[in-house]
Amino acid sequence: MRINVLQHTPNEGPGSIKEWSTSGGHELYIYHPYQFDGILPTADQTDMLIILGGPMSPNDSNEWILNERKLIQKLLNQNVPIFGACFGAQQIAKTLGYTIGKSPAKEVGWAPVYLKSNAIPDLPKKLVALHWHEEMFEIPEEAELLFSSDLLENQGFVMNHRVIGLQFHFEPQADDVREIVVNDGQYTEGSLLKQSPEDILNYPIPKENREVMFQLLDYITN
Repeated sequence: MRINVLQHTPNEGPGSIKEWSTSGGHELYIYHPYQFDGILPTADQTDMLIILGGPMSPNDSNEWILNERKLIQKLLNQNVPIFGACFGAQQIAKTLGYTIGKSPAKEVGWAPVYLKSNAIPDLPKKLVALHWHEEMFEIPEEAELLFSSDLLENQGFVMNHRVIGLQFHFEPQADDVREIVVNDGQYTEGSLLKQSPEDILNYPIPKENREVMFQLLDYITN
């Protein structure tokens, strides 16, 4: 299977998603449309699409952001598996015609999320995830609410056994968290989670996050 990854900033890579791809013997291609003239894969090159986070908004008018949504729409029409994290989840919701706006709370740091759906078997009822956002998506009518947090209800959705969008991050491993924080630690300012960059770096990454990330990817590809 060819897995195409859309990465939107240098310090937010695929993390454990890459491990999942390697363990399954898949081919992973990483695109950087924000940097390389908007280069994107085509739909016929894509067996699975991963859309990662980034500092931009789906409401921005960059041509590559609009072209990403054209790709997402084609893949939705073809029932291709899609996973989106943060900006990626917002792009999916925006493609489906739903609003992306300011969250009632800026969340930056580690905080619990709570399972709201039984659509995916055997997921824990509560997990601690990395949050790095101040915008939010509307839950598409076609989808089911998957996760909520204490500060924000719309933290995740699942749709048609093929699409998952999460506002937060399960994918970062220790090196990934370090890369995020050393480059973007100032973003913690104004977060209602009130965690410093050092707090975030020192928090032990829950081992179950990698396991759940694998479960989510297995679910949309089986």
